[in-house]
Amino acid sequence: MSITPTKLEIARDLLKESIVEKDKKTQSIIHKAQERINYRTIKSRLNLPTTANSAVDGYGILYQTFLNNPETEFEIAGIAKAGHPYKKKILPHQAIEIYTGAIMPEGVDTIVMHEKCKRSNNRVIINEKVKQNQNMRPIGENLKRGEVVVKKGKLLNAADIGQLAASGNNEIDIYAKLNVSVISTGDELISSSVNKRLRGQIYDSNKPMLLSLLDHNFLNIHDFGIVKDNRNELAIKFADALSKNDVVISSGGASDGIEDHTQNAIRDVGAECLVWQLAMKPGKPMAIGRKKNKFIFCLPGNPVAAFVCSKLLIKPLLIKLAGGVDLEPLVVKIPSGFEHKKRKGRAEYLRAKIISKDNGDFLKIHGRKGAGVISSLTGADGIVEIPMDYENVKVGELLKFYPFEHRCL
Repeated sequence: MSITPTKLEIARDLLKESIVEKDKKTQSIIHKAQERINYRTIKSRLNLPTTANSAVDGYGILYQTFLNNPETEFEIAGIAKAGHPYKKKILPHQAIEIYTGAIMPEGVDTIVMHEKCKRSNNRVIINEKVKQNQNMRPIGENLKRGEVVVKKGKLLNAADIGQLAASGNNEIDIYAKLNVSVISTGDELISSSVNKRLRGQIYDSNKPMLLSLLDHNFLNIHDFGIVKDNRNELAIKFADALSKNDVVISSGGASDGIEDHTQNAIRDVGAECLVWQLAMKPGKPMAIGRKKNKFIFCLPGNPVAAFVCSKLLIKPLLIKLAGGVDLEPLVVKIPSGFEHKKRKGRAEYLRAKIISKDNGDFLKIHGRKGAGVISSLTGADGIVEIPMDYENVKVGELLKFYPFEHRCL
């Protein structure tokens, strides 16, 4: 039977539309909420900063006094420090020695940096042109009361945690973790913990790779071992994994070979097969099934194909399944530094490095091109996409580039 492979973007949209919104929540102290998914939109209960304060170390003055006479010798009335405000009003002929973060006393509307002033004993002269309200942080510059701090479904990062703390939050509601099981299939596979390897056996690289790739705080990842190339055994493993998890991810056995049983095993557990084959290289032999709001992702057995499909398709969907908003993989456009030929009809994803020169950055193909050549991933900076309708890539063409995490701060 002839099958028309599904475009990656269409598969992604189809799966997103089939996801039922998750509603399980828990609570977390904010400093432990990194990489968790925010359950409800949180608004600021106060203005940040709550008072106008100095952005620099310097002297605070009334701008109008300087405007009337730029050569004014201001009398230094006292010192204001962060946490130690000066409580008296500053008179027009006076200045306050003020430090970063200190509340601006009444009577001061402008700050001049120390190095732009000349001090003699208890007086100071300004040695630069001054703008009113310079070097001050107004009330609500960071956040205004009622302004959104983080939205519902946001995958929280360190900056979000800092903003939540600054706005007075200690505990927040977050979505419960998504439970994910990972399985490898193949008669030839053995664990790398096995010391004696028989002829024809290979060490399983996919499961350890996927367990590492999916090691995120919004997921509970479970190792469900290695299954032989047997339809019944695979269906039993799928059923067990589905009973305990929200998502099952397997690798191997997803093509049309005699020993490839994933499609049948998906149906045997009562799941609907939503996707069978993707219009991409590597990654064509992939099956995706759904049973209610639980999913089975059957990845190709070739390690590079399994990695690419997980990176571009599975990870964004796991965020959505866990309660998050749509989050597409980070993509940038970078000129090609290589030529490449391909057939139309499916997109190709090649491993690449970013080469920086005086005249700009460009992409260079990294490693060998085979879908089983895992060494092409090590040392690569990311994946470059060659679109479906391309037959040739010329040097200088802008291409989509998906950087790996280690290239992103």
